[in-house]
Amino acid sequence: MAESKRTETGEGRRERKRRQTRERIENAAMALFLQRGFDATTIEDITEAADVSKRSFFDYFPSKEEVVFAWQDSFADRLMAEIAARPAEESSVEAVEAAITTTVIASVDERGLALGELIRCTPALKARDQLKYAKLEQKLAEALLLRKGNDSEQRSRMRVLAAIVIGALRVGGELWQQRPAGASPQDVAHEIFAELWKMLSEFGDQAKTRL
Repeated sequence: MAESKRTETGEGRRERKRRQTRERIENAAMALFLQRGFDATTIEDITEAADVSKRSFFDYFPSKEEVVFAWQDSFADRLMAEIAARPAEESSVEAVEAAITTTVIASVDERGLALGELIRCTPALKARDQLKYAKLEQKLAEALLLRKGNDSEQRSRMRVLAAIVIGALRVGGELWQQRPAGASPQDVAHEIFAELWKMLSEFGDQAKTRL
């Protein structure tokens, strides 16, 4: 009975303990990565710092790389939640801009910035980092389509919109590294989207001449 007792959030004791163990491993690993560097940190270092067995580590993460990219998976989950929370009367363009801006701003903290720098400075992580955009694009398309009631006629449109927006997010990540001193994440996000919609409008005008 006690084992199956659930909290107000619906999380049982077993689920809570697993979440806490996973978070402990992730936090210990990230602290070591940022302190020593990714390549200089071993799985044994992580398990010792997190006070778990090596077997326990592999129960949660198949590799060191996956510890780093667990943060990116949480970013995708937060983005999907923001899309779902947008008002139904908003257009897809308005919803996706607002959701991405909110999620990016919430993610730009000291740890997020340090993690981004770690990825850029580690070749093994930099190569793997590109896969996140494909996953984000797929999840974003699914979330946008859900807002359309899973209308099959909207599937292609939402896939194209997701591809365009995630492409802009990729470029935005590069521009963020070149941002002026003191520029806020919100200002950068608004600037990128303003430029994106302007370019798409111009491309649309050019495309009309070919119809």
